[in-house]
Amino acid sequence: MRVCVAGAAGAFGIKHLDAIACIEGVTVTSVVGSRNLDKIKTLAQERNIAHYTTDLAESLARDDVDAVILATPTQMHAAQAIQCLEAGKHVQVEIPMADNIADAKKLVDVANRTKLVAMVGHTRRFNPSHQWIHNKIKAGELTVQQMDVQTYFFRRTNTNAKGEARSWTDHLLWHHACHTVDLFQYQTGQEASQVTALQGNIHPDLGIAMDMSIGMKVPSGALCTLSLSFNNDGPFGTFFRYICDQGTYLARYDELYDGKDNPIDLTGVAVSFNGIELQDREFFNAIREGKEPNSSVQQCFTAMNTLNRIEQQLNASK
Repeated sequence: MRVCVAGAAGAFGIKHLDAIACIEGVTVTSVVGSRNLDKIKTLAQERNIAHYTTDLAESLARDDVDAVILATPTQMHAAQAIQCLEAGKHVQVEIPMADNIADAKKLVDVANRTKLVAMVGHTRRFNPSHQWIHNKIKAGELTVQQMDVQTYFFRRTNTNAKGEARSWTDHLLWHHACHTVDLFQYQTGQEASQVTALQGNIHPDLGIAMDMSIGMKVPSGALCTLSLSFNNDGPFGTFFRYICDQGTYLARYDELYDGKDNPIDLTGVAVSFNGIELQDREFFNAIREGKEPNSSVQQCFTAMNTLNRIEQQLNASK
């Protein structure tokens, strides 16, 4: 398997390069940078990657690229994913697949037409902590009654997960809420039947809401309450509380605790404790086996539909 990583020098591009290095039979043959050729050249040399460029089309034209992982700015995701599929390359696009419902629908349509593997990087589906919960749900041992989720950052300027300056603006709804909207619907197996949302003040320079509150309910009656902020001056990340019929569980990325904060042994849940590596393994296995991956664009479209409904509600309340 020969893969191109676009956005390779960014925070998540590096995470994918590190993950791929742990997967046998996969070679990164090309990396794409955003604008700075010297930066992507340096990365390619450090990683012994033969080809580097700032032009995705150049990589897509190469015979030694079978698949592409897009870790590029959110606003580019849909157009670039479609570009990859139209070039005959399998694609995994980082979350979200698009920042609006129309572009998401276009991407799903192209994926259906080309019949190539098109996957979204919904890492929460692959984190061993959430996999453990999902396996218990599938086995009939747990039922989710409520999920309480906090997604907190201190991000009043355009910076990435490494604290480095970036040119594009992040979004609480279409990026960070997307993780939880998809996970809640994935764990309950249902699309939200009711949604409610509030947003705080719009940042005068960034033009986005810095605080947001979202509520969801699925037909079974399970609830999800999601709090998001770019104003939180403290530990950042996303923290999940699963309140179930049989116990309460706290998920912190790749770790899981019970309601009394006792750690739960996740040994044997997956071949790795790294969610990024696990989602990349799913992508490459789907290509090899000619199957639809977990977190395909088709599966994840319901999350985009729910985000669109939330956005409509927020717009109506302005």
